[in-house]
Amino acid sequence: MNRTARLYALVEELRAAAPRPLTVPALATRFEVSTRTVQRDLQILMRTGVPVRAIPGRGGGWSIDPEMTLPPIRLTADEASALTAALAAAGALTPYAGAARTAAQKIVAAMAGPASAAARQLAARIVTVPTQGDCAIRTAVEEALANDRALRLSYTDAAGHESERVVEPAGLLVVDGRWYLIAWCRTRRAGRGFRLDRIAAAAPTGEQAQPHNMTDLLFGSAAADAVPPSVLAPLTPPR
Repeated sequence: MNRTARLYALVEELRAAAPRPLTVPALATRFEVSTRTVQRDLQILMRTGVPVRAIPGRGGGWSIDPEMTLPPIRLTADEASALTAALAAAGALTPYAGAARTAAQKIVAAMAGPASAAARQLAARIVTVPTQGDCAIRTAVEEALANDRALRLSYTDAAGHESERVVEPAGLLVVDGRWYLIAWCRTRRAGRGFRLDRIAAAAPTGEQAQPHNMTDLLFGSAAADAVPPSVLAPLTPPR
C-alpha cells in the first residue's frame, strides 16, 4: 500500500472507531508498518488540516472528529488538477477564499507522483490580480449565511449614496465576476442585492434571521438596485 492510499485508509480507520481512540501500535499492526511510519502519517494528516488529535493518558491514543471529515472521494488526476487551479484562483474578496486555499493545499497533499506535480504546475499558471477589500466583511457575510444571523451593513450604492441597513442573508450571487449578497432588507422591507465590494462595513447583530427563499428575492426586479434585471431574467421564473 502506497502512502496516499494508506493516509486515506488511516482516516477511515479512525472515523470507523470514533469517538474511541486507537493506539499507534494498533494502527501499525493494522497496516503492517512500523510505529514510526504511523506517527509520521499522523503528523502529515495534522499538517494538512485533518482533525486528528492525540489523547494522552491511559486508554488514550489517536482520534478524529467524524463530523469534520468527509469519506474518501476518488478524483481523477484531471479533476484534482481542475479543482486545485480553481481554488487557487479565489481572490481575497471571494467568499470562502480562506477555506478555498486550505482545500487546495489538502488536495495537492493527498495526491502523489506525477498527478501532484501536474496539479501544482497548473495552479502556478493561474494568476489572480490582488483586489482591495476588507476580509472582515467577507468573514462576517460567510458567518451570517452559515448561522442564519442578521447583519448590519454600511453600504454605498451605484449612485454613491451611503446607507445603514439590517439585512437577513439568503444567499450569494456571482454575475460577471462580481459577488452579491442577496438578502431581505429590513430597512426597505424587500429583497435586495448588495455588491460585496460596495459594503463598507458588516457586523453581526446577534439576531436570528428569518429563512428567505433566494429565488423569491430575485424575482422580478427585487435586486435591481444591484444587478440589471436582464442579468437576473434567466434566474427567475416567469410570472
